[in-house]
Amino acid sequence: MKKLNLGGRTANMRGKTPNPLQRIGSKGEETEVNPSSLTADKFSFYHARHVTMWRGCDRDLKRRRRSWSRSSSSPGSAASTMEPALSEALNGSGPAEPPAAPSPANGTARPPSTPEGIALAYGSLLLMALLPIFFGALRSVRCARSKNASDMPETITSRDAARFPIIASCTLLGLYLFFKIFSQEYINLLLSMYFFVLGILALSHTISPIMNKFFPANFPNKQYQLLFTQGSGENKEEIVNYEFDSKDLVCLTLSSIIGVWYLLRKHWIANNLFGLAFSLNGVELLHLNNVSTGCILLGGLFVYDIFWVFGTNVMVTVAKSFEAPIKLVFPQDLLEKGLEADNFAMLGLGDIVIPGIFIALLLRFDISLKKNTHTYFYTSFVAYIFGLGLTIFIMHVFKHAQPALLYLVPACIGFPLLVALAKGEVTEMFSYEETNEKEKESASECKEGAPPSSSSSSSETEKKEQ
Repeated sequence: MKKLNLGGRTANMRGKTPNPLQRIGSKGEETEVNPSSLTADKFSFYHARHVTMWRGCDRDLKRRRRSWSRSSSSPGSAASTMEPALSEALNGSGPAEPPAAPSPANGTARPPSTPEGIALAYGSLLLMALLPIFFGALRSVRCARSKNASDMPETITSRDAARFPIIASCTLLGLYLFFKIFSQEYINLLLSMYFFVLGILALSHTISPIMNKFFPANFPNKQYQLLFTQGSGENKEEIVNYEFDSKDLVCLTLSSIIGVWYLLRKHWIANNLFGLAFSLNGVELLHLNNVSTGCILLGGLFVYDIFWVFGTNVMVTVAKSFEAPIKLVFPQDLLEKGLEADNFAMLGLGDIVIPGIFIALLLRFDISLKKNTHTYFYTSFVAYIFGLGLTIFIMHVFKHAQPALLYLVPACIGFPLLVALAKGEVTEMFSYEETNEKEKESASECKEGAPPSSSSSSSETEKKEQ
């Protein structure tokens, strides 16, 4: 028979009711009382004593259970595992063993990342964001001067910049509704195939200048052209005109290997390779025509980012559900789990490309000044580091997703504007206009084919009359 000592009292805890014919001494020993020697008064005294003792034990037990439940923090805590063990001991079926600590394997909790792992993740995201901006801006200068149709940039006008936040909001809301209505598995499968093709092309275009340095001089390089047209005769219009060579085919093969790896494993390294390629191509090939257009675009997306992150859960839900290389990720538990880590910090590609094309515009503006200095480019680049670092700091402190453009837009616009005010070049900055080669050729053709102006024709007639 088991006895449990609660509050200095010893009681029989096998589930029996207390025997009023048992007498408990001062040291806890039990002795039987002869019923024939009991009077009514003595029997009532023993019965009341045993009932009082039993109620005291019950109160102690309930008090301790309440204290255990208050000290527990989760369903898998020590209190919840301790209570069945205590119940087992009270019923006499086995000894009370110490509760087992909850393990992460049961899926109830994820082990917290170490400060070193968090610092490594945030530092890596910052470095990965700077690489496509810096090299994409440098390549945008060569792209602006190129006459190759495949390298021709896409110019963003003020009208495009004003409509971009509206189009982005409709796209984001549409993706959110798709994920709510349809199966997330099939949507991600379709998007994976789409970004598989785009990622291969973007990565091939990114590594092509680097790989050209490793090809031998006698490499048989043949030229190819992919041309799609619409209509015939004078109404023929080019839809796709892409020129490439044998070296580009080798780069395309290497990129396809990365694409298959991403499609089969969805590994975070393959995701980042595609994400970096998308970002670099975006900064290189998307050009703002002037600084005013850049301010309109950044200002509109500033409001867009704040609304969809703080106002609703749409952006966070889509970012977590969207299995596509539209974000850079880095594991916070890399030091603990290695390459198989799964606790990721993320940064959207829009937070890289949108400020990046504005920084690239300022680099081309620096070159147009012909002062052999890149003051505005370096100023905006430092401003981006400051804004993204501030975003990471606030996100870490408040433990909540932050709209990065909330901090990047004021920094990327404010810092160069202050430098322009100090140097007295605000007028030059906002009057800088950029056009691509197609617009320049069409403008020159219009000037050559235009009839002479009225002033020139009147001067010619006056000369003839004289």
